[in-house]
Amino acid sequence: MVQRFDVGTRLSEMTVHNGTVWLAGQVPSDATQDMTGQARQVLGAIDALLARAGTDKSKIVMAQVFVTDLAEFPAFNAVWDAWVAPGNAPPRATVEAKLAKPEWKVEVVVTAAV
Repeated sequence: MVQRFDVGTRLSEMTVHNGTVWLAGQVPSDATQDMTGQARQVLGAIDALLARAGTDKSKIVMAQVFVTDLAEFPAFNAVWDAWVAPGNAPPRATVEAKLAKPEWKVEVVVTAAV
């Protein structure tokens, strides 16, 4: 069975299938904040979605991070390091990319086990 959460016309925020959770790219809700604020929002959104699926950040199996400016990568990493589950840092890739909205500084996609 495939479960989709927060289904819209273009995408679902999350899909759960066969013990795996896939999240859509999570972006900040308040893009007026700096990288630290936006990163906290995004990671908080990930926590909330994973909880709805019955899992948590300690079970993330892969993370993809998209930042608009690599100069802000240290600010993102400071928030990430405080957030990531100790002893459970997942594989991660980070890419500098132009995001869908110019005010967004970061977008994160994760896959996790249930």
